[in-house]
Amino acid sequence: MITVRNLVRTFEVTQRAPGLQGALRSVVRRETRSITAVDDITFEAHSGQVLGVLGPNGAGKTTALKCIAGLLTPTSGVVEVLGHEPARRSPDFLRRLGFVMGQRWQLHIDLPVWESFELHRVMYGIGRVSFVEARDELVDMLGLEPYVMQQARKLSLGQRMRCEFAAALLHRPSVVLLDEPTLGLDFESQVQIRRFVAEYVRRSGACVLLTSHYLADIDALCEDVLAISQGRLTYRGSLRAIQEMADDSKRVRARLAQPLQAGTLARLGSDVTVVDHSATQLVLTMPHGRAGAVVQELERVGAVTDITMGAPPLEESLSRLYRGSSLS
Repeated sequence: MITVRNLVRTFEVTQRAPGLQGALRSVVRRETRSITAVDDITFEAHSGQVLGVLGPNGAGKTTALKCIAGLLTPTSGVVEVLGHEPARRSPDFLRRLGFVMGQRWQLHIDLPVWESFELHRVMYGIGRVSFVEARDELVDMLGLEPYVMQQARKLSLGQRMRCEFAAALLHRPSVVLLDEPTLGLDFESQVQIRRFVAEYVRRSGACVLLTSHYLADIDALCEDVLAISQGRLTYRGSLRAIQEMADDSKRVRARLAQPLQAGTLARLGSDVTVVDHSATQLVLTMPHGRAGAVVQELERVGAVTDITMGAPPLEESLSRLYRGSSLS
C-alpha cells in the first residue's frame, strides 16, 4: 500500500547574525542554508500492518509522514500510496487516507463533536447510510457516547483524542498515519487508544504507520519497526530482534556503602560496562553469560550492601539503533 524509495526532503532556512545589525543586514542580503530532514529513506508497508516508526526528536519522522500524506513534496525519490503520488493530492487519494497528529485539532473546538462529524461527512462526500454506520461503529469502539454532544473544547485531552480518532476514520481510510497519537495522555487513555487501533486494523485491514515515543505503543501494536536518526534509516526489521538484543545483556545494580576502588572495577572484566558509579550505587551492563561471575565478584566486596539483576531498558538498544549501530 505504501512504497517509499530513496526519499529525500530538504528545507531552505534563513540564517542571520543576532541583534539589530544582523536583522538589518538580512533585509538587504538574506543568507540561507539547506537542511536535509529526510535523507534517502526506502521502505514498504502493507495492508493489515502497523509499522512503527521510531527515532529521537528531530529525526525526520513527521517530515516523512507528511511526504506520505502529500502535505510536503519530496525533494527527490519516489513516494507511492495506494497507487497514487501523494503530492498531487487527488480527491481519490485523500478519501482513502487518514491522519491523526497528537495535540493537533481536527474537530471544530466550538461545536459539539456530533456536528464536527457531520462536517467531515460533507467534506468527504460520505453517503448518509455509510456515514451513520461508520459513526456508530466508531462511537461504540471508542466509548464516545457520553461526549459527542459536548463542545470539543470542554473535553479532556484523552476524551478529545478519542473523538479525533473517530473524525479521522469516518471515511474508512485504507491508509492511516498516526503521529504521536497518545502524546500527553494518561495511562488509561493510552491503553484505550492502543486497543482501538489494534481492533480497527483487524476489522478494516488498513495499513497504519505509527510514530510514538511511548515504547508501550510500539510494543502493543507493531511487529516491524523503522528507526530513523538524523533523517537516515538506521534499522528496518522486527521489534522482536531489538528486544532480543536487550535480552542478550544483563543489568546489575549494586547498593554501596562507599564508592568502589578503580582496581575493584577493573577486576570485573573488560566486557563489563559501568553505566553509573556514585557513593551510593553502581550500575553495570554485561553479556548475559557473564552476569553470574560479576555478581559473585561483587558479593565479595565489603562495600556492596545489596545486588539486583535484570534486563537493560529497551531504550538503550534503541539508542544504539539511532546511532546506526548493529544489532549483533
